[in-house]
This record gives sequence, C-alpha cells and structure tokens, in this order.
Amino acid sequence: MLRNLALIFALAAGPALAAGIAIDVEGEASGTITIELNEAAAPQHAARILELAREGAYDGVVFHRVIDGFMAQTGDVQFGHAGGDLSAAGMGGSALPDLPAEFSDIPFTRGVVGMARSQSPDSANSQFFIMFADAPHLNGQYTVVGEVTSGLEVLDAIKRGDSRSGAVSGTPDVMAQVRVVD
Repeated sequence: MLRNLALIFALAAGPALAAGIAIDVEGEASGTITIELNEAAAPQHAARILELAREGAYDGVVFHRVIDGFMAQTGDVQFGHAGGDLSAAGMGGSALPDLPAEFSDIPFTRGVVGMARSQSPDSANSQFFIMFADAPHLNGQYTVVGEVTSGLEVLDAIKRGDSRSGAVSGTPDVMAQVRVVD
C-alpha cells in the first residue's frame, strides 16, 4: 500500500502541462504560429511571455527584424506597435524589469524560440525571435524559451527585411493577437 501511495504522489508531483502561446499573424503571412514554452529550461522567461500575452501587450506588435535564413524577431511592446512610428522598433521592452539569463544546452534549431537581448546576457525583457534555420553560434549565448509546435509555414511566409540588419521596410507583418494556450 505504501508503494502505491508513493507512486500516486510521484505522478501527481510530475511536470505540469506545458503552457504556450498562439500567435495570429497578419500581413504577407497569414495564419497561426503555436509555441510551446519551456518552463523547465527558462521559467522566468516563459512566465514573462505568458504575463505579457495575458495582458494583451503583444497584440498589434510587428515583426521588426526578419533575416532570411536566420530568424524573425518581434515582441517590442514599447516601440513596435503597428500603425505607430516604428523607427525605434527593436530598442524597447516592457515596463517590467529585465530578466537574468537562463541559458541551457538546448540548441538553436529551426522553430526554436529565443529571447532577444542587448550586449548584456541579463537584459532580455519582452522581445523574442523564432528561428528559420539552425544557428549553432547562438547556442549557450541566448535563452531558449520555447519551440514552434505548429505554423512553421506561417513563419516561413513572414515578410523579410531588406538588408543584412533585417530591418523590415514598408508594412511589416504583425502579431494581430497573441493568446495563451494550455
């Protein structure tokens, strides 16, 4: 009987179901990208994305930096809202404090989601990027916060930037709505 109780408690204490987000994309790309957040590898970063998504902070934010064959970056809730002046997009964050790095051994491969940051490893805030392709030079340098579970075809259709910097000219694609999913 004690063995059965121990097994029941072990199962009950197991990992919780992973939460994630569904990003409804509009623009040249149209559809939904679903991301499972890795709360075990990056608990603070996953919690931050969930908090901002629940608040609606990501709704209407553009993909401001998109480099073909590399990644699509978004999440600047301060300067990245569609319809506004996007000249500072990519330089802002949320009103919340920056997060300490949560580096892991998870490699940056196609579909992996990483947290954007400045030169300081402890400067991630609200911005994140989604990998078009493998980028081993990022391994151990940025926090991996999740992975695309569906919608890679939507990711692939996102409007690319015009230069090596990935700055998107004209009208960038936008995260019309970001919803929390369990």
